[in-house]
Amino acid sequence: MKSQSQRGPVFIGEEEIARRVSEMAAEISRDYAGQTPHFIAVLNGAFIFMADLLRKIELPLTLDFMAVSSYQGTESSGEVELIKDLSRPIGGRHVIIVEDIVDTGITLEYLLEYMHARKPASLKVAALLSKPSRRLRDVPVDYLGFEIENAYVYGYGLDRDQLDRNLPYITSLP
Repeated sequence: MKSQSQRGPVFIGEEEIARRVSEMAAEISRDYAGQTPHFIAVLNGAFIFMADLLRKIELPLTLDFMAVSSYQGTESSGEVELIKDLSRPIGGRHVIIVEDIVDTGITLEYLLEYMHARKPASLKVAALLSKPSRRLRDVPVDYLGFEIENAYVYGYGLDRDQLDRNLPYITSLP
């Protein structure tokens, strides 16, 4: 296992993440006032982000999880595989997909098509990170934490070969 000294620079610090997540939660709370939005975290990367986001939202809400895979190691395979489906129907619900990072857009495009087929009342996306320079598909991100350059990042839920999801900040390979 790599030590802290072998990690790259801190891209986004703990306090900056907390501040932006709070801002996103306030925006979602305003946009969905009087409603009960349904949040769907895309596992495994979005679980920490979603937990922090939902604790700041000042509305009644429901949640679910799903898992898809499109990566082999640190590279996108270009194909999306459904690993864990939703536990509850979303028809007629106001759904917000919670993603850790939007990179090529292939995974998010798959998720949006998959969710639209289930006929939600509305469908939005909240993503912690976005890499527009890597985008292969034009996908919407309605609530965005941070736009970043093309770098392999990890921490705060994002992994490095299944390690370092527990870091309270986002870093990169050295």
